[in-house]
Amino acid sequence: MDRIEIKAAFATDEAGTITGTAWPFGSPDRVGDVIEPGAFKSVALPLPMLASHDPADVVGVWESATADATGLQVKGKLLVEDVARAREVRALIQAKALTGLSIGFATKKAAPRRGGGRTISDLDLMEISVVAIPAHPGARITTAKAATAGKDDMTETNDAPDLSALETKMGQMAETLKGFDGLTQRLDKIEAKVNRPGTTEAKPEADVERKAFGAYLRAGNNAPAEELKTLTVSSDPQGGYLAPAEMSTEFLRDLVEFSPVRSVATIRGTAAPSVIYPTRTGITNAKWKGETQAQEASEPGFGQAEVMVKEINTYVDISNQLLADSAGQAEAEVRLALAEDFGQKEGLAFVSGDGVLAPEGFMNAAGISYTANGHATNLSADALVTMLYAIPATYRNRGAWAMNGTTLGVLRKLKDGQGNFLWQPSYQAGQPETILGRPVVEMVDMPDLESGSFPIAYADWSGYRIVDRLNLSVLVNPYIKATEGLTRIHATRRVGGRVLQPAKFRKLKMATS
Repeated sequence: MDRIEIKAAFATDEAGTITGTAWPFGSPDRVGDVIEPGAFKSVALPLPMLASHDPADVVGVWESATADATGLQVKGKLLVEDVARAREVRALIQAKALTGLSIGFATKKAAPRRGGGRTISDLDLMEISVVAIPAHPGARITTAKAATAGKDDMTETNDAPDLSALETKMGQMAETLKGFDGLTQRLDKIEAKVNRPGTTEAKPEADVERKAFGAYLRAGNNAPAEELKTLTVSSDPQGGYLAPAEMSTEFLRDLVEFSPVRSVATIRGTAAPSVIYPTRTGITNAKWKGETQAQEASEPGFGQAEVMVKEINTYVDISNQLLADSAGQAEAEVRLALAEDFGQKEGLAFVSGDGVLAPEGFMNAAGISYTANGHATNLSADALVTMLYAIPATYRNRGAWAMNGTTLGVLRKLKDGQGNFLWQPSYQAGQPETILGRPVVEMVDMPDLESGSFPIAYADWSGYRIVDRLNLSVLVNPYIKATEGLTRIHATRRVGGRVLQPAKFRKLKMATS
């Protein structure tokens, strides 16, 4: 359940009866929040009157709460004849030590305000407290009438108590407190509703940020200042702005369609220019021993593998008419265009990158073993079987094939010694096609079937690590192509990749040995 937020203030008069403004409309409180009049449309009365929002310190009951043009006007009664603490609160009010009203509520619907704070359009009012310093400077008590009409002297007497009268008053107090049972039930219902799966509303803050980013794509730095203020400035030297988190997530999802290594590799985020992973280069040397034989020490080797983050950048030219007429979908057009470009370049780098300017591709990683095909140009079914079972069973059972479409077309025609095709289609929706019972990932950047090439790889792809440093930074230049009716949008990403465990990989070489 939302935390009860304290938002208003109050003022008092002389009687057990209190009237005042619990929340003034039209101006924010001290933290920038504004509550709309319609938010109080369903106030359930009576409400408890607390002292300084202490649930254990009930001093009275609010009997009336009405929203007019100026604010939420409330009227209630301090139980000065029944509750000793209520008499203390009345004395503090008359001494001007307590001068404000404050409401406690659970937010049901709110939207962010430019410059900070929120506009609250729906809430559940839980209680109204008498406080010293209200959250809203305009929420004040207007009158507090004396417990005894016309009596200004608040000095209490020490007459002998009338036990029968006291019992009657205690009974009346018990009846009054029964009204709080309804409040407890309402709180329980609200908590159950909020905890129910699927009832959480989407956060409007994300919509505001996305709208501001769309305005930046269409107008660049000429976008309204209040929109630019909402964006996050990138740390890269060319300026620009980071794409909203939601757009970055969708961008990465689109990227997988063009960079298939991402669909199978292990991906991590980082805030550093490189990531160092510990590696083990040897294993322990346990031996079977008798009861009295001495144990022998093991000295496994350890090392480090560093994944360096590289920068990839590009730009796309988008029609000004498209940006203006896209009905708020400008970022979707840009996202798809960049995903295709980045995906093609990433896909090539993750396969055959040199590790200098681009990430290191798995085809260029050191320490990966290969199986010879036995022929320089004709693909051998026996070689594929040998290659598959040369990988340790633990890795083999989690692995997948990688090859380009041309090689896959040739392989689909291959049969084993019993005339069965090595390739098998998927008979279940969402499941990949298989070769020798293992899935296939088509990677367009894998080499073709040529003498001396490595056209096929098999791996447990968790051994390849992709590190994302900067999801997407965008810089809009509406001037350089303005005469052609185009806006140039520059985009930058920082990403690294390399093989961490060569033993999980194996390649097929088109050669006799």
